Amino acid sequence: MTGTSNTQAAIIEAGSSIATVLKQSPLNPLESRILLMHVLQLTRIQLITQDERCIDAEQAQQLSALFRRRQLGEPIAYLVGHREFYGLLLEVSPDVLIPRPETELLVDLALQRLAPDAEGSLSVLDLGTGSGAIAIAIAHSRPGLQVTALDVSPASLAVAQRNAERHLAPGTSQLELLQSDWYAALGERRFDVIVSNPPYIVAGDRHLSEGDLRFEPQDALTDHADGLSALRIIVNGAARYLKDGGWLLMEHGYDQAPAVRELLRAQSFDEVQSWQDLAQIERVSGGRWRVPA
Repeated sequence: MTGTSNTQAAIIEAGSSIATVLKQSPLNPLESRILLMHVLQLTRIQLITQDERCIDAEQAQQLSALFRRRQLGEPIAYLVGHREFYGLLLEVSPDVLIPRPETELLVDLALQRLAPDAEGSLSVLDLGTGSGAIAIAIAHSRPGLQVTALDVSPASLAVAQRNAERHLAPGTSQLELLQSDWYAALGERRFDVIVSNPPYIVAGDRHLSEGDLRFEPQDALTDHADGLSALRIIVNGAARYLKDGGWLLMEHGYDQAPAVRELLRAQSFDEVQSWQDLAQIERVSGGRWRVPA
C-alpha cells in the first residue's frame, strides 16, 4: 500500500458523507467499510442505508489515523481490535496472532474425535493458545468439555481470558487458562485430545517481513530455527499427557506435513495422517496414542 499524510488530510474531512469517504478512500472498498463501521459504530446495512450521513471532526480524525495505519500495512484486525473465528467475534491485539480461517480445520478435527455422549469425562488441551481462539471455539461448541489452554505469554492469556468471559457461559463451558512453557505446568494430567497451532515458520522466511506478519508477534510465528522445533517438543512430550487412544493434532506449514508425520511415527503414534484445508494444502497432521502393552 502507498499513501501520504497529506493525501489523508485531503480525503477525510469533517462534514464528508459516508458515500464521499468511500468514493475517495485510498483503501479497497471492503477495508474502507470495515473501518467506517468501526468508527461510526454502524452495521453493514446501516452503512449502506445511511450513506448520506456526515462524519464529524472527531470521526474524521479517527478515520484519518486508521486509514494511514492501514496504508502502512497494519492489519485490519488490529485496527478494529477483533476478528471472527468459528462464528465467534474474538478480541485480538498485537500480543496475539490473528486467527485465520484455515485454523478452523483444527477445531473441526478435534470435535470429531470427542465422543458426543461422554462430555463430562472428556478433556482437551490447547498448547500455545494465544487469543484463545481454538480452545474457546471447542469449549463453545461442546459446553460439557473440560478444556485447558496454555501459553507462556501473560499478555496473550489476558486476551484469551477476556474472550472466554465474552463467549463462554459461567457454569456450562469449563476453560482453564494456565501460564506454561508448553507442558511444564500440567503435572500428571492426561487429555483425550491435544491441539496446537505452534510457531512453525522457518527463521528468515521472507513472509515474516511481508503483509500482516510484519505486525504479529514473531515468537508466535517462528521458532527462530528450522520451523519444526516447537512441533518436536509437542510430539516428543505428548505421550505423557495423552490418555490411551487420545489424539494429538497440530497445525503446520504448507510443506511440513511429511516431516511432521515422521515425527509422529518416530514416537510410535498410530493412525498418523494429514488433513487438507479448503485450499487443498495439508494443514494439520496428527496421530493417535496407544499406551504400550
